[in-house]
Amino acid sequence: MAHDTVENTSVTLLGLGAMGTALARTWLSAGHPLTVWNRTPDRAAALAAEGARVADSAAEAVAANPLVIVCLLDDASVEEVLAGTDLAGRDLVNLTTGTPAQARARAEWARERGARYLDGGIMAVPPMIGVPAAGGYVFYSGSRELFERHQETLAVPAGTTYVGEDAGFAALHDVALLSAMYGMFAGAAHAFALIRREDIDPAALAPLLADWLVAMAPAVHQTADQLRSGDYTKGVVSNLAMQVAGTPTFLSTAEQQGVSPELLSPYFELMRRRLAEGSGEEGLTGVIDLLVH
Repeated sequence: MAHDTVENTSVTLLGLGAMGTALARTWLSAGHPLTVWNRTPDRAAALAAEGARVADSAAEAVAANPLVIVCLLDDASVEEVLAGTDLAGRDLVNLTTGTPAQARARAEWARERGARYLDGGIMAVPPMIGVPAAGGYVFYSGSRELFERHQETLAVPAGTTYVGEDAGFAALHDVALLSAMYGMFAGAAHAFALIRREDIDPAALAPLLADWLVAMAPAVHQTADQLRSGDYTKGVVSNLAMQVAGTPTFLSTAEQQGVSPELLSPYFELMRRRLAEGSGEEGLTGVIDLLVH
């Protein structure tokens, strides 16, 4: 993979788990001088053979380069690892998974120590890193100037999507997308449970299910449009009243198939509550307002 237009910015990387190692290899293969550190030194041995400089301590690694990337287990690990380092003048990019509140607090923590800060949310698994066709990317939030300064270097492992000056926005986007993913997995789990005891091959259902989910995915654009306009009846084809009336069929089918309705019931209950409080001509967007306290 060629990066002819990217200057060979020196990079420090703290953390060599599966993701950190994948990130490291892409910067090395693109010709970026790389200094690495990991709590367990053995993990750095293979990267040393590939050209990385291995620091004896996190403080030494941070001192090596102005651009410091952190990819650790959690926010507490970031605090612990960076506690004894001099961050003054450093550009700190935190790719550790955390909450929006943790990102905002970490940005302030970095500022107090003289560092500039970007937070990142990685929308990829390690095998997707360094493979543009895989579609992986990273959300970034915090200093726009800092993002623009290092964008080409940050884009070597995966695509970059800047989502705002608020340092918490990368984590918020990350969790929002992953939350939707788990909702999809929950629906798929219920679908497979329904056929589990029948003479139906799961492999035959899978492409039908995948195609259906793809066909339904564009509905998120209508939801967003309704939220922006405040008109929850806009463009509705299957209204809330009709959908609530159909929910007993799903629950009865689950009971007949010996399948727990626990993945569907909470959402159906929200639908019923919204129907009682709102308009039957709405779609499902009003459910969102019930979730927000």
